[in-house]
Amino acid sequence: MKNSDSVWDIVEGKREIFFAFSDRIWDLPETNYEEYCSSDEHARLLQQEGFRVERGLAGMPTAVLGEAGEGGPVIAILGEFDALPGLSQVAGLAEQREAIAGGNGHGCGHNLLGAGSMLAAAAVKDFLVQNGLKGRVRYYGCPAEEGGSSKGFMVRAGVFDDVDVAISWHPAAFAGVNNPISLACNELNFHFTGRASHASATPHLGRSALDAVELMNVGVNYMREHMPSTARIHYAVTDTGGAAPNVVQARATVRYLIRARTLPELLSLVARVKKVAEGAALMTETSVRSEILSGDANLVGNTPLEERMFAHLQRLGPPVFDENDKQTARTFQQTMSAEDVASSYARFGLKPNKDQPLCEEIIPLYSGDGSIVGSTDVGSVSWVVPTVQMRGATYAIGTPGHSWQLVAQGKLPAAHKGTEHAAKVMASTAVDLICDPSLIDAAKADLKARLDGTPFVNPIPDDVQPPLPEKRHA
Repeated sequence: MKNSDSVWDIVEGKREIFFAFSDRIWDLPETNYEEYCSSDEHARLLQQEGFRVERGLAGMPTAVLGEAGEGGPVIAILGEFDALPGLSQVAGLAEQREAIAGGNGHGCGHNLLGAGSMLAAAAVKDFLVQNGLKGRVRYYGCPAEEGGSSKGFMVRAGVFDDVDVAISWHPAAFAGVNNPISLACNELNFHFTGRASHASATPHLGRSALDAVELMNVGVNYMREHMPSTARIHYAVTDTGGAAPNVVQARATVRYLIRARTLPELLSLVARVKKVAEGAALMTETSVRSEILSGDANLVGNTPLEERMFAHLQRLGPPVFDENDKQTARTFQQTMSAEDVASSYARFGLKPNKDQPLCEEIIPLYSGDGSIVGSTDVGSVSWVVPTVQMRGATYAIGTPGHSWQLVAQGKLPAAHKGTEHAAKVMASTAVDLICDPSLIDAAKADLKARLDGTPFVNPIPDDVQPPLPEKRHA
């Protein structure tokens, strides 16, 4: 019985509902932990599709869970729906133009991500019913991926404890199984406190917190020569202590995002950055207090799951784009640099093709050397549950991440087609897991072997809570 074929039929039967749903989420771009309208839309559609719905997971009001089925293995399909600030853009327009001045925009395609994952979960739900199979499929609607690390809080709260396998995807320029490489990260604030004084009359009485911030930044920049080449450190001064130059600043805050290839490497690097901060405080006779805001673990791969998902991708073939899709993509490519396009190919270890506007192939398994990577809170899930991800081709090759061009393409037919394509692969992979328990056993054994006794240390400490807004925004 070709189980995957029939579940693909179910995906096709539901696609128009979920394309419209994705477009509604695109129209409701909400940022970290403020995705109230988007969360409501997710809960509403889950209920319409017959899922048992739970909200407020791990103390996060916008987190939502839909479960269907009874008994058997538990397969989680992960979705996201948060947007990015300052990326408002008119849909479909290959010219930068804000739809709302200073507004938000789906610059990472999370409107597609949530819709595609829920479409896959809904198809698996119907497949279980049609075939009288035991098993449970869950859609996890995860807020605040963009720096909010909601999945890390969810892991800490135990919401994945009874999950057998987790499946996810992310919009991209190419279609393929995700090379399971990401950077573990922590985001921290360093608050310096000094002593105010008149900067001209009594400068000797002042102790500048802003000087401490600047010295810390210099010290961290000198660290770069003496840290792993795969690590990354970024910073932004979020509070300079005021705008008056004739006042010695008594307070200042700098925010650091520290990334490393593995969790142990990250913890070591964070400790070193903290020492630099302490040194800056010592030099300026100020005090410093650090606070962790969020954190993600690095991705842990899973060979049995990746090989099975790749097999489904190969059998399905690449997404099918028509000439209108390609011409629209070419129009968007004209707004990009040759370096943008080359970087898209380089990320997956592919040779550039200047005449290819959209993905027309399945990228080989484990493509790319992992040198062009960021961080994801899916990484924290992958330490506690066997996890597999794919990339779905939804936008023009060369589109920069977190850009107005990506926002503009979020409602195009090509984006919908790539979303459906990803949903089919995730759904058929989930069906295989439910129908073949030995695959789950192999995935769990693979995870255990990879960790080799290394304990999971959540980069979000127990005393750190999600930075929830003080009140609900309409």
